[in-house]
Amino acid sequence: MLEDLSIKDFALIESDYLEFNKGFTVLSGETGAGKSILIGALSFLLGGKADVHQIRTGATEASVTGTFYLPPEENLLANPEEPLSARQWLEVHGINIENDRVILRRYIRDTGKSGAWIDNVPVTRADLAQFSSFLVDIHGQHEHQSLMKVSEHRKFLDARAGIENEVANFTKMYALLVEKRKQLQEYCATEGELERKIEMLQFAVQEISQAQLKKDEDVLLEEEENRLSSFEKIYSDVEAINNLFTESDNAILGSLKKLRRESTHVAELDKTLASLASRVESSFYELSDICDEFQTYAQNLVFDPNRLQEIQERLSLIYNLKKKYATSVNAPLSEVLVYLNNAQKFLDENSTENNLKAKLTSEISALEKQVLQKALAISAKRKETSKQLSSEVEKILAELGMASTRFSVNIQEKSGSDIEQKCGPYGIDNIEFLISANPGSPLLPLAKIASGGELSRVMLALKTIFARHDTVETLIFDEIDTGIGGEVAVAVGRHLKNLAQNRQIFCITHLASIAVYADNQIKIEKTISGQITASNVYQIEGEQRVSEIARMLSGDSDNEQSLEHARTMLKKFSGGF
Repeated sequence: MLEDLSIKDFALIESDYLEFNKGFTVLSGETGAGKSILIGALSFLLGGKADVHQIRTGATEASVTGTFYLPPEENLLANPEEPLSARQWLEVHGINIENDRVILRRYIRDTGKSGAWIDNVPVTRADLAQFSSFLVDIHGQHEHQSLMKVSEHRKFLDARAGIENEVANFTKMYALLVEKRKQLQEYCATEGELERKIEMLQFAVQEISQAQLKKDEDVLLEEEENRLSSFEKIYSDVEAINNLFTESDNAILGSLKKLRRESTHVAELDKTLASLASRVESSFYELSDICDEFQTYAQNLVFDPNRLQEIQERLSLIYNLKKKYATSVNAPLSEVLVYLNNAQKFLDENSTENNLKAKLTSEISALEKQVLQKALAISAKRKETSKQLSSEVEKILAELGMASTRFSVNIQEKSGSDIEQKCGPYGIDNIEFLISANPGSPLLPLAKIASGGELSRVMLALKTIFARHDTVETLIFDEIDTGIGGEVAVAVGRHLKNLAQNRQIFCITHLASIAVYADNQIKIEKTISGQITASNVYQIEGEQRVSEIARMLSGDSDNEQSLEHARTMLKKFSGGF
Protein backbone atom coordinates (compact mmCIF):
# COMPACT_ATOMS: atom_id res chain seq x y z
CA MET A 1 0.00 0.00 0.00
CA LEU A 2 1.21 3.50 -0.88
CA GLU A 3 1.47 5.51 2.35
CA ASP A 4 3.00 8.78 1.21
CA LEU A 5 4.43 10.54 -1.81
CA SER A 6 6.89 13.43 -1.95
CA ILE A 7 7.24 15.29 -5.25
CA LYS A 8 9.74 18.04 -5.95
CA ASP A 9 10.12 20.05 -9.17
CA PHE A 10 8.28 17.51 -11.29
CA ALA A 11 6.41 19.02 -14.29
CA LEU A 12 4.21 21.79 -12.83
CA ILE A 13 4.58 20.63 -9.22
CA GLU A 14 7.13 22.65 -7.24
CA SER A 15 6.87 20.75 -3.98
CA ASP A 16 4.11 18.54 -2.60
CA TYR A 17 3.85 15.94 0.12
CA LEU A 18 0.81 13.69 0.35
CA GLU A 19 -0.21 10.99 2.78
CA PHE A 20 -2.60 8.28 1.61
CA ASN A 21 -5.03 6.02 3.40
CA LYS A 22 -6.57 2.68 2.65
CA GLY A 23 -9.74 2.43 0.62
CA PHE A 24 -10.96 4.42 -2.35
CA THR A 25 -9.22 7.71 -3.19
CA VAL A 26 -10.41 10.03 -5.94
CA LEU A 27 -8.22 12.59 -7.72
CA SER A 28 -10.18 15.47 -9.17
CA GLY A 29 -9.68 18.94 -10.59
CA GLU A 30 -10.64 21.16 -13.47
CA THR A 31 -9.67 20.21 -17.00
CA GLY A 32 -6.05 21.14 -17.57
CA ALA A 33 -5.26 21.38 -13.85
CA GLY A 34 -2.73 18.58 -14.19
CA LYS A 35 -4.54 15.58 -12.71
CA SER A 36 -2.42 13.23 -14.76
CA ILE A 37 0.79 14.87 -13.51
CA LEU A 38 0.36 13.10 -10.19
CA ILE A 39 0.01 9.77 -11.99
CA GLY A 40 2.98 10.74 -14.16
CA ALA A 41 5.08 11.40 -11.05
CA LEU A 42 4.10 8.05 -9.61
CA SER A 43 4.83 6.29 -12.91
CA PHE A 44 8.27 7.97 -12.92
CA LEU A 45 8.88 6.70 -9.37
CA LEU A 46 7.87 3.18 -10.36
CA GLY A 47 10.46 2.98 -13.15
CA GLY A 48 8.69 4.69 -16.03
CA LYS A 49 10.46 6.73 -18.69
CA ALA A 50 12.71 9.53 -17.42
CA ASP A 51 13.01 12.69 -19.49
CA VAL A 52 14.59 16.07 -18.76
CA HIS A 53 11.31 17.68 -19.91
CA GLN A 54 9.76 16.29 -16.71
CA ILE A 55 11.83 18.79 -14.69
CA ARG A 56 9.90 21.90 -13.67
CA THR A 57 10.88 25.03 -15.61
CA GLY A 58 13.66 26.85 -13.76
CA ALA A 59 14.73 23.81 -11.71
CA THR A 60 17.75 21.57 -12.29
CA GLU A 61 16.44 18.34 -10.81
CA ALA A 62 13.12 16.53 -10.39
CA SER A 63 12.68 13.91 -7.69
CA VAL A 64 9.90 11.68 -6.39
CA THR A 65 9.95 9.61 -3.18
CA GLY A 66 7.32 7.17 -1.97
CA THR A 67 6.79 4.93 1.05
CA PHE A 68 5.05 1.58 0.65
CA TYR A 69 3.75 -0.76 3.33
CA LEU A 70 4.43 -4.46 2.70
CA PRO A 71 2.28 -6.89 4.68
CA PRO A 72 4.29 -9.62 6.47
CA GLU A 73 4.66 -13.01 4.79
CA GLU A 74 4.85 -16.34 6.58
CA ASN A 75 7.36 -17.91 4.23
CA LEU A 76 10.04 -16.04 2.33
CA LEU A 77 11.43 -19.17 0.67
CA ALA A 78 10.32 -18.83 -2.94
CA ASN A 79 8.77 -21.85 -4.63
CA PRO A 80 10.54 -22.26 -7.99
CA GLU A 81 7.15 -23.00 -9.54
CA GLU A 82 5.61 -19.79 -8.23
CA PRO A 83 6.44 -16.16 -9.15
CA LEU A 84 8.26 -14.08 -6.56
CA SER A 85 6.45 -11.78 -4.15
CA ALA A 86 7.66 -8.27 -3.28
CA ARG A 87 9.41 -9.42 -0.09
CA GLN A 88 10.95 -12.42 -1.84
CA TRP A 89 12.28 -10.11 -4.56
CA LEU A 90 13.93 -7.94 -1.91
CA GLU A 91 15.36 -11.04 -0.22
CA VAL A 92 16.85 -12.27 -3.50
CA HIS A 93 18.44 -8.85 -4.12
CA GLY A 94 19.84 -8.54 -0.60
CA ILE A 95 17.67 -5.57 0.45
CA ASN A 96 16.49 -5.57 4.06
CA ILE A 97 13.57 -3.39 5.16
CA GLU A 98 12.44 -2.19 8.57
CA ASN A 99 8.95 -1.85 10.06
CA ASP A 100 7.40 -3.55 7.01
CA ARG A 101 8.02 -0.46 4.88
CA VAL A 102 10.12 0.17 1.79
CA ILE A 103 11.09 3.58 0.43
CA LEU A 104 11.53 4.18 -3.29
CA ARG A 105 13.31 7.26 -4.58
CA ARG A 106 14.15 8.45 -8.08
CA TYR A 107 15.54 11.63 -9.61
CA ILE A 108 16.51 13.09 -12.97
CA ARG A 109 18.78 16.09 -13.54
CA ASP A 110 18.82 18.56 -16.40
CA THR A 111 22.10 16.95 -17.55
CA GLY A 112 20.14 13.77 -18.29
CA LYS A 113 21.66 11.87 -15.39
CA SER A 114 19.17 9.89 -13.32
CA GLY A 115 19.27 7.56 -10.35
CA ALA A 116 17.01 5.23 -8.37
CA TRP A 117 17.06 3.65 -4.92
CA ILE A 118 15.13 0.99 -3.06
CA ASP A 119 15.68 1.63 0.65
CA ASN A 120 18.97 3.47 0.04
CA VAL A 121 20.25 0.68 -2.22
CA PRO A 122 21.03 1.97 -5.73
CA VAL A 123 19.18 0.01 -8.42
CA THR A 124 18.76 0.12 -12.17
CA ARG A 125 15.61 1.39 -13.81
CA ALA A 126 14.82 -2.18 -14.91
CA ASP A 127 15.13 -3.46 -11.33
CA LEU A 128 12.98 -0.61 -10.04
CA ALA A 129 10.27 -1.32 -12.61
CA GLN A 130 10.37 -5.03 -11.87
CA PHE A 131 10.05 -4.54 -8.11
CA SER A 132 7.37 -1.84 -8.33
CA SER A 133 5.21 -4.15 -10.45
CA PHE A 134 4.55 -6.03 -7.19
CA LEU A 135 3.27 -2.83 -5.56
CA VAL A 136 1.18 -0.82 -8.02
CA ASP A 137 -0.87 -1.53 -11.13
CA ILE A 138 -1.74 1.52 -13.27
CA HIS A 139 -4.60 1.25 -15.75
CA GLY A 140 -4.32 3.96 -18.38
CA GLN A 141 -6.91 6.41 -19.58
CA HIS A 142 -7.39 4.74 -22.96
CA GLU A 143 -6.53 1.20 -21.91
CA HIS A 144 -10.03 -0.03 -22.73
CA GLN A 145 -9.16 0.52 -26.38
CA SER A 146 -6.97 -2.58 -26.21
CA LEU A 147 -10.24 -4.53 -26.16
CA MET A 148 -10.67 -3.46 -29.78
CA LYS A 149 -7.60 -5.55 -30.65
CA VAL A 150 -8.55 -9.20 -30.91
CA SER A 151 -4.90 -10.15 -30.38
CA GLU A 152 -5.16 -8.76 -26.84
CA HIS A 153 -8.08 -11.02 -25.90
CA ARG A 154 -5.83 -14.06 -25.68
CA LYS A 155 -3.62 -12.23 -23.19
CA PHE A 156 -6.59 -11.45 -20.93
CA LEU A 157 -7.79 -15.06 -21.02
CA ASP A 158 -4.30 -16.48 -20.38
CA ALA A 159 -3.83 -14.10 -17.45
CA ARG A 160 -7.12 -15.26 -15.91
CA ALA A 161 -6.15 -18.91 -16.49
CA GLY A 162 -2.76 -18.30 -14.88
CA ILE A 163 -0.94 -19.89 -17.83
CA GLU A 164 1.16 -16.93 -18.98
CA ASN A 165 4.45 -18.69 -18.14
CA GLU A 166 3.21 -21.91 -19.74
CA VAL A 167 2.31 -20.04 -22.93
CA ALA A 168 5.66 -18.22 -22.90
CA ASN A 169 7.47 -21.59 -22.72
CA PHE A 170 5.26 -22.90 -25.52
CA THR A 171 6.22 -19.87 -27.64
CA LYS A 172 9.91 -20.71 -27.15
CA MET A 173 9.27 -24.33 -28.16
CA TYR A 174 7.29 -23.24 -31.21
CA ALA A 175 10.07 -20.80 -32.19
CA LEU A 176 12.55 -23.69 -32.00
CA LEU A 177 10.29 -25.77 -34.25
CA VAL A 178 10.08 -22.92 -36.76
CA GLU A 179 13.87 -22.56 -36.71
CA LYS A 180 14.39 -26.29 -37.27
CA ARG A 181 11.96 -26.20 -40.19
CA LYS A 182 13.82 -23.25 -41.64
CA GLN A 183 17.11 -25.10 -41.36
CA LEU A 184 15.63 -28.15 -43.09
CA GLN A 185 14.15 -26.00 -45.83
CA GLU A 186 17.49 -24.31 -46.43
CA TYR A 187 19.21 -27.68 -46.39
CA CYS A 188 16.82 -29.13 -48.96
CA ALA A 189 17.08 -26.02 -51.14
CA THR A 190 20.86 -26.44 -51.29
CA GLU A 191 20.95 -30.22 -51.20
CA GLY A 192 22.23 -30.47 -54.84
CA GLU A 193 24.88 -27.89 -54.08
CA LEU A 194 25.80 -29.82 -50.94
CA GLU A 195 26.22 -33.03 -52.90
CA ARG A 196 28.55 -31.26 -55.30
CA LYS A 197 30.52 -29.86 -52.39
CA ILE A 198 30.82 -33.30 -50.82
CA GLU A 199 32.12 -34.77 -54.09
CA MET A 200 34.64 -31.94 -54.42
CA LEU A 201 35.85 -32.37 -50.84
CA GLN A 202 36.09 -36.13 -51.20
CA PHE A 203 38.37 -35.65 -54.21
CA ALA A 204 40.43 -33.07 -52.30
CA VAL A 205 40.82 -35.34 -49.27
CA GLN A 206 41.90 -38.21 -51.50
CA GLU A 207 44.37 -36.06 -53.46
CA ILE A 208 45.97 -34.47 -50.40
CA SER A 209 46.05 -37.71 -48.42
CA GLN A 210 47.78 -39.58 -51.26
CA ALA A 211 50.51 -36.92 -51.28
CA GLN A 212 51.41 -37.88 -47.69
CA LEU A 213 52.64 -34.39 -46.92
CA LYS A 214 54.93 -33.74 -43.99
CA LYS A 215 55.18 -30.58 -41.96
CA ASP A 216 57.60 -28.03 -43.53
CA GLU A 217 58.47 -30.58 -46.22
CA ASP A 218 58.46 -27.90 -48.91
CA VAL A 219 61.04 -25.79 -47.04
CA LEU A 220 63.41 -28.73 -46.62
CA LEU A 221 63.04 -29.82 -50.24
CA GLU A 222 63.71 -26.33 -51.54
CA GLU A 223 66.91 -26.20 -49.50
CA GLU A 224 68.03 -29.58 -50.86
CA GLU A 225 67.12 -28.58 -54.43
CA ASN A 226 69.19 -25.45 -54.04
CA ARG A 227 72.21 -27.51 -52.94
CA LEU A 228 71.97 -29.94 -55.84
CA SER A 229 71.35 -27.22 -58.41
CA SER A 230 74.44 -25.34 -57.14
CA PHE A 231 76.69 -28.44 -56.94
CA GLU A 232 79.53 -27.15 -59.11
CA LYS A 233 79.71 -23.80 -57.37
CA ILE A 234 79.62 -25.40 -53.92
CA TYR A 235 82.32 -27.95 -54.86
CA SER A 236 84.55 -25.19 -56.26
CA ASP A 237 84.14 -22.99 -53.18
CA VAL A 238 84.84 -25.85 -50.75
CA GLU A 239 87.99 -26.82 -52.68
CA ALA A 240 89.20 -23.23 -52.48
CA ILE A 241 88.58 -23.25 -48.71
CA ASN A 242 90.50 -26.48 -48.26
CA ASN A 243 93.43 -25.06 -50.25
CA LEU A 244 93.50 -22.01 -48.01
CA PHE A 245 93.69 -24.28 -45.01
CA THR A 246 96.42 -26.68 -46.18
CA GLU A 247 97.67 -26.43 -49.78
CA SER A 248 98.69 -22.86 -50.49
CA ASP A 249 102.10 -21.39 -49.75
CA ASN A 250 100.65 -19.44 -46.88
CA ALA A 251 98.28 -22.20 -45.71
CA ILE A 252 96.29 -21.20 -42.65
CA LEU A 253 97.00 -24.30 -40.59
CA GLY A 254 100.77 -24.14 -41.32
CA SER A 255 100.89 -20.52 -40.21
CA LEU A 256 98.83 -21.36 -37.13
CA LYS A 257 101.24 -24.16 -36.18
CA LYS A 258 104.11 -21.70 -36.33
CA LEU A 259 102.09 -19.09 -34.39
CA ARG A 260 101.17 -21.68 -31.75
CA ARG A 261 104.80 -22.70 -31.32
CA GLU A 262 106.08 -19.11 -30.99
CA SER A 263 103.32 -18.02 -28.58
CA THR A 264 103.97 -21.02 -26.34
CA HIS A 265 107.68 -20.19 -26.23
CA VAL A 266 107.18 -16.53 -25.42
CA ALA A 267 104.64 -17.40 -22.68
CA GLU A 268 107.33 -19.52 -20.99
CA LEU A 269 109.54 -16.43 -20.88
CA ASP A 270 106.73 -14.09 -19.68
CA LYS A 271 103.89 -15.65 -17.73
CA THR A 272 101.64 -12.64 -18.39
CA LEU A 273 101.31 -13.83 -21.99
CA ALA A 274 100.03 -17.28 -20.97
CA SER A 275 96.36 -16.40 -21.59
CA LEU A 276 97.12 -15.15 -25.09
CA ALA A 277 99.10 -18.30 -25.85
CA SER A 278 96.15 -20.34 -24.61
CA ARG A 279 93.75 -18.49 -26.92
CA VAL A 280 96.08 -19.06 -29.89
CA GLU A 281 96.17 -22.76 -29.10
CA SER A 282 92.34 -22.89 -28.88
CA SER A 283 92.07 -21.13 -32.23
CA PHE A 284 94.47 -23.60 -33.75
CA TYR A 285 92.38 -26.59 -32.63
CA GLU A 286 89.10 -24.92 -33.64
CA LEU A 287 90.32 -24.12 -37.17
CA SER A 288 91.88 -27.60 -37.47
CA ASP A 289 88.46 -29.07 -36.67
CA ILE A 290 86.76 -26.78 -39.22
CA CYS A 291 89.31 -27.83 -41.81
CA ASP A 292 88.59 -31.51 -41.13
CA GLU A 293 84.83 -30.96 -41.54
CA PHE A 294 85.27 -29.09 -44.83
CA GLN A 295 87.46 -31.92 -46.11
CA THR A 296 84.89 -34.54 -45.01
CA TYR A 297 82.11 -32.51 -46.69
CA ALA A 298 84.17 -32.38 -49.93
CA GLN A 299 84.75 -36.15 -49.83
CA ASN A 300 81.00 -36.82 -49.41
CA LEU A 301 79.86 -34.23 -51.94
CA VAL A 302 78.24 -36.16 -54.77
CA PHE A 303 75.97 -34.87 -57.52
CA ASP A 304 72.80 -37.03 -57.93
CA PRO A 305 70.72 -35.95 -60.96
CA ASN A 306 68.04 -38.53 -60.13
CA ARG A 307 67.55 -37.07 -56.66
CA LEU A 308 67.34 -33.57 -58.13
CA GLN A 309 64.61 -34.69 -60.53
CA GLU A 310 62.75 -36.44 -57.70
CA ILE A 311 62.85 -33.29 -55.57
CA GLN A 312 61.65 -31.08 -58.40
CA GLU A 313 58.74 -33.42 -59.12
CA ARG A 314 57.78 -33.42 -55.45
CA LEU A 315 57.94 -29.63 -55.27
CA SER A 316 55.80 -29.43 -58.40
CA LEU A 317 53.18 -31.62 -56.71
CA ILE A 318 53.25 -29.43 -53.61
CA TYR A 319 53.00 -26.30 -55.78
CA ASN A 320 49.84 -27.64 -57.44
CA LEU A 321 48.31 -28.58 -54.09
CA LYS A 322 49.00 -25.08 -52.73
CA LYS A 323 47.50 -23.57 -55.86
CA LYS A 324 44.28 -25.52 -55.25
CA TYR A 325 43.95 -25.61 -51.49
CA ALA A 326 46.01 -22.75 -50.03
CA THR A 327 45.66 -18.99 -50.26
CA SER A 328 48.63 -18.80 -52.64
CA VAL A 329 51.51 -20.86 -54.01
CA ASN A 330 53.79 -19.03 -51.57
CA ALA A 331 51.64 -19.91 -48.57
CA PRO A 332 53.03 -22.33 -45.97
CA LEU A 333 52.31 -26.00 -46.54
CA SER A 334 50.36 -26.03 -43.26
CA GLU A 335 47.44 -24.31 -45.05
CA VAL A 336 46.97 -27.38 -47.24
CA LEU A 337 47.00 -29.61 -44.16
CA VAL A 338 44.41 -27.35 -42.44
CA TYR A 339 42.23 -27.57 -45.56
CA LEU A 340 42.52 -31.36 -45.39
CA ASN A 341 41.41 -31.42 -41.72
CA ASN A 342 38.46 -29.07 -42.33
CA ALA A 343 37.34 -31.00 -45.40
CA GLN A 344 37.49 -34.29 -43.52
CA LYS A 345 35.52 -32.77 -40.64
CA PHE A 346 32.81 -31.54 -43.01
CA LEU A 347 32.58 -34.94 -44.66
CA ASP A 348 32.33 -36.66 -41.27
CA GLU A 349 29.53 -34.30 -40.19
CA ASN A 350 27.63 -34.92 -43.41
CA SER A 351 28.21 -38.62 -43.62
CA THR A 352 25.33 -41.06 -43.78
CA GLU A 353 25.58 -41.62 -40.03
CA ASN A 354 25.51 -37.88 -39.33
CA ASN A 355 23.16 -36.82 -42.13
CA LEU A 356 21.80 -33.39 -41.20
CA LYS A 357 18.61 -33.88 -43.18
CA ALA A 358 17.73 -37.06 -41.32
CA LYS A 359 18.69 -35.49 -38.01
CA LEU A 360 16.57 -32.37 -38.60
CA THR A 361 13.63 -34.44 -39.82
CA SER A 362 13.75 -36.56 -36.68
CA GLU A 363 14.04 -33.51 -34.39
CA ILE A 364 11.15 -31.76 -36.17
CA SER A 365 8.95 -34.83 -35.87
CA ALA A 366 9.60 -35.04 -32.12
CA LEU A 367 9.06 -31.29 -31.65
CA GLU A 368 5.80 -31.36 -33.60
CA LYS A 369 4.41 -33.97 -31.24
CA GLN A 370 5.50 -31.96 -28.20
CA VAL A 371 4.13 -28.71 -29.62
CA LEU A 372 0.76 -30.26 -30.46
CA GLN A 373 0.53 -31.91 -27.06
CA LYS A 374 1.33 -28.64 -25.27
CA ALA A 375 -1.01 -26.67 -27.51
CA LEU A 376 -3.89 -29.03 -26.75
CA ALA A 377 -3.20 -28.83 -23.01
CA ILE A 378 -3.15 -25.02 -23.14
CA SER A 379 -6.34 -24.99 -25.22
CA ALA A 380 -8.11 -27.19 -22.68
CA LYS A 381 -7.20 -24.80 -19.86
CA ARG A 382 -8.38 -21.84 -21.91
CA LYS A 383 -11.72 -23.46 -22.62
CA GLU A 384 -12.22 -24.32 -18.97
CA THR A 385 -11.32 -20.81 -17.87
CA SER A 386 -13.39 -19.13 -20.59
CA LYS A 387 -16.60 -20.28 -18.92
CA GLN A 388 -15.48 -18.95 -15.57
CA LEU A 389 -14.35 -15.66 -17.10
CA SER A 390 -17.64 -15.17 -18.94
CA SER A 391 -19.63 -15.78 -15.76
CA GLU A 392 -17.43 -13.44 -13.70
CA VAL A 393 -17.54 -10.63 -16.28
CA GLU A 394 -21.33 -10.87 -16.62
CA LYS A 395 -21.75 -10.70 -12.85
CA ILE A 396 -19.62 -7.56 -12.58
CA LEU A 397 -21.23 -5.95 -15.63
CA ALA A 398 -24.58 -6.44 -13.94
CA GLU A 399 -23.23 -4.41 -11.01
CA LEU A 400 -22.07 -1.77 -13.50
CA GLY A 401 -25.50 -1.22 -15.04
CA MET A 402 -25.29 -3.86 -17.79
CA ALA A 403 -27.51 -6.54 -16.24
CA SER A 404 -28.84 -7.86 -19.54
CA THR A 405 -25.41 -8.15 -21.11
CA ARG A 406 -24.06 -11.51 -22.18
CA PHE A 407 -20.31 -11.92 -22.43
CA SER A 408 -18.61 -14.88 -24.07
CA VAL A 409 -15.10 -16.01 -24.97
CA ASN A 410 -15.13 -17.55 -28.42
CA ILE A 411 -12.36 -20.12 -28.89
CA GLN A 412 -11.92 -21.61 -32.36
CA GLU A 413 -9.19 -23.98 -33.47
CA LYS A 414 -6.96 -22.49 -36.13
CA SER A 415 -7.68 -23.77 -39.61
CA GLY A 416 -5.19 -26.03 -41.35
CA SER A 417 -4.40 -29.63 -42.12
CA ASP A 418 -1.10 -30.04 -40.32
CA ILE A 419 0.76 -28.88 -37.27
CA GLU A 420 2.49 -26.03 -39.05
CA GLN A 421 -0.78 -24.48 -40.19
CA LYS A 422 -2.85 -25.21 -37.10
CA CYS A 423 -0.39 -23.98 -34.53
CA GLY A 424 0.87 -20.48 -34.03
CA PRO A 425 3.31 -19.04 -31.52
CA TYR A 426 0.59 -19.01 -28.82
CA GLY A 427 -1.17 -22.31 -29.54
CA ILE A 428 -3.93 -23.65 -31.74
CA ASP A 429 -6.64 -21.21 -30.63
CA ASN A 430 -8.18 -18.13 -32.21
CA ILE A 431 -9.66 -16.20 -29.28
CA GLU A 432 -12.14 -13.35 -29.41
CA PHE A 433 -14.44 -11.72 -26.85
CA LEU A 434 -18.09 -11.54 -27.87
CA ILE A 435 -20.84 -9.46 -26.31
CA SER A 436 -24.58 -9.03 -26.54
CA ALA A 437 -25.58 -5.78 -24.84
CA ASN A 438 -29.33 -6.18 -25.39
CA PRO A 439 -31.71 -9.09 -24.70
CA GLY A 440 -32.33 -11.19 -27.78
CA SER A 441 -29.35 -9.79 -29.66
CA PRO A 442 -26.77 -12.28 -30.93
CA LEU A 443 -23.25 -12.41 -29.54
CA LEU A 444 -21.02 -10.29 -31.74
CA PRO A 445 -17.40 -9.09 -31.57
CA LEU A 446 -16.76 -6.28 -29.07
CA ALA A 447 -15.28 -4.07 -31.78
CA LYS A 448 -18.52 -4.14 -33.76
CA ILE A 449 -21.14 -3.24 -31.18
CA ALA A 450 -19.63 -1.97 -27.92
CA SER A 451 -19.64 1.77 -27.21
CA GLY A 452 -16.81 3.59 -25.44
CA GLY A 453 -18.68 3.44 -22.14
CA GLU A 454 -19.41 -0.25 -22.53
CA LEU A 455 -15.80 -0.98 -23.35
CA SER A 456 -14.71 0.95 -20.24
CA ARG A 457 -16.98 -1.15 -18.07
CA VAL A 458 -15.86 -4.41 -19.68
CA MET A 459 -12.26 -3.38 -19.02
CA LEU A 460 -13.09 -2.47 -15.42
CA ALA A 461 -14.73 -5.86 -14.99
CA LEU A 462 -11.65 -7.64 -16.36
CA LYS A 463 -9.30 -5.61 -14.18
CA THR A 464 -11.45 -6.39 -11.17
CA ILE A 465 -11.26 -10.10 -11.91
CA PHE A 466 -7.48 -9.97 -12.31
CA ALA A 467 -7.15 -8.01 -9.08
CA ARG A 468 -8.87 -10.83 -7.21
CA HIS A 469 -6.17 -13.22 -8.36
CA ASP A 470 -3.31 -10.77 -7.93
CA THR A 471 -1.26 -9.75 -4.93
CA VAL A 472 -0.83 -6.12 -6.04
CA GLU A 473 -2.24 -3.94 -3.27
CA THR A 474 -2.60 -0.63 -5.10
CA LEU A 475 -4.66 -0.12 -8.27
CA ILE A 476 -4.79 3.17 -10.14
CA PHE A 477 -7.49 3.94 -12.72
CA ASP A 478 -6.63 6.92 -14.91
CA GLU A 479 -10.04 8.22 -16.04
CA ILE A 480 -11.40 4.77 -16.78
CA ASP A 481 -14.87 6.39 -16.60
CA THR A 482 -14.45 7.79 -20.13
CA GLY A 483 -17.72 7.68 -22.07
CA ILE A 484 -20.07 6.99 -19.16
CA GLY A 485 -22.37 9.04 -16.98
CA GLY A 486 -25.66 9.04 -15.06
CA GLU A 487 -26.67 5.76 -13.43
CA VAL A 488 -23.76 3.96 -15.05
CA ALA A 489 -21.30 6.30 -13.34
CA VAL A 490 -23.06 5.65 -10.02
CA ALA A 491 -22.67 1.92 -10.60
CA VAL A 492 -18.97 2.34 -11.45
CA GLY A 493 -18.43 4.40 -8.31
CA ARG A 494 -20.18 1.78 -6.19
CA HIS A 495 -18.11 -0.95 -7.81
CA LEU A 496 -14.83 0.86 -7.15
CA LYS A 497 -15.96 1.40 -3.54
CA ASN A 498 -16.52 -2.35 -3.14
CA LEU A 499 -13.25 -3.17 -4.86
CA ALA A 500 -11.47 -0.87 -2.37
CA GLN A 501 -12.53 -3.05 0.54
CA ASN A 502 -9.56 -5.32 -0.20
CA ARG A 503 -7.37 -2.97 -2.23
CA GLN A 504 -6.08 0.58 -2.19
CA ILE A 505 -7.83 2.21 -5.16
CA PHE A 506 -6.96 5.52 -6.84
CA CYS A 507 -9.12 6.92 -9.60
CA ILE A 508 -8.82 10.11 -11.64
CA THR A 509 -12.36 11.19 -12.49
CA HIS A 510 -14.40 14.18 -13.60
CA LEU A 511 -17.68 12.62 -12.48
CA ALA A 512 -19.18 13.63 -9.15
CA SER A 513 -21.27 10.45 -9.08
CA ILE A 514 -18.04 8.47 -8.81
CA ALA A 515 -16.16 10.90 -6.58
CA VAL A 516 -18.83 10.83 -3.85
CA TYR A 517 -18.15 7.14 -3.23
CA ALA A 518 -14.51 7.81 -2.34
CA ASP A 519 -13.16 7.46 1.17
CA ASN A 520 -10.62 10.18 0.40
CA GLN A 521 -10.45 12.93 -2.18
CA ILE A 522 -7.40 14.77 -3.50
CA LYS A 523 -7.69 17.94 -5.53
CA ILE A 524 -5.26 19.09 -8.20
CA GLU A 525 -5.41 22.80 -8.80
CA LYS A 526 -3.52 24.95 -11.31
CA THR A 527 -2.30 28.40 -10.27
CA ILE A 528 -0.69 31.14 -12.36
CA SER A 529 1.54 33.76 -10.78
CA GLY A 530 3.04 36.14 -13.30
CA GLN A 531 4.79 33.95 -15.88
CA ILE A 532 4.89 30.90 -13.61
CA THR A 533 2.28 28.12 -13.85
CA ALA A 534 2.11 25.55 -11.08
CA SER A 535 -0.06 22.64 -9.96
CA ASN A 536 -0.90 22.22 -6.31
CA VAL A 537 -2.01 18.87 -4.94
CA TYR A 538 -3.75 18.57 -1.59
CA GLN A 539 -6.29 16.46 0.24
CA ILE A 540 -9.74 18.00 0.75
CA GLU A 541 -12.28 17.35 3.48
CA GLY A 542 -15.40 18.92 4.89
CA GLU A 543 -16.66 21.99 3.07
CA GLN A 544 -13.71 21.94 0.67
CA ARG A 545 -14.86 18.57 -0.58
CA VAL A 546 -18.48 19.71 -0.77
CA SER A 547 -17.36 22.66 -2.88
CA GLU A 548 -15.32 20.40 -5.20
CA ILE A 549 -18.22 17.95 -5.64
CA ALA A 550 -20.48 20.92 -6.42
CA ARG A 551 -18.05 22.11 -9.06
CA MET A 552 -17.96 18.62 -10.58
CA LEU A 553 -21.78 18.56 -10.64
CA SER A 554 -22.49 21.90 -12.22
CA GLY A 555 -19.24 23.67 -12.86
CA ASP A 556 -20.08 26.17 -10.08
CA SER A 557 -18.64 25.56 -6.64
CA ASP A 558 -20.53 28.50 -5.11
CA ASN A 559 -24.07 27.70 -6.29
CA GLU A 560 -26.16 26.88 -3.22
CA GLN A 561 -28.24 24.28 -5.04
CA SER A 562 -25.10 22.53 -6.24
CA LEU A 563 -23.60 22.67 -2.76
CA GLU A 564 -26.74 21.20 -1.21
CA HIS A 565 -26.84 18.50 -3.89
CA ALA A 566 -23.20 17.72 -3.15
CA ARG A 567 -23.88 17.39 0.58
CA THR A 568 -26.80 15.06 -0.09
CA MET A 569 -24.75 12.83 -2.36
CA LEU A 570 -21.81 12.69 0.04
CA LYS A 571 -24.12 11.82 2.92
CA LYS A 572 -25.84 9.12 0.89
CA PHE A 573 -22.83 7.46 -0.73
CA SER A 574 -19.87 8.11 1.56
CA GLY A 575 -21.54 8.52 4.92
CA GLY A 576 -20.41 12.11 5.41
CA PHE A 577 -22.45 15.22 6.25
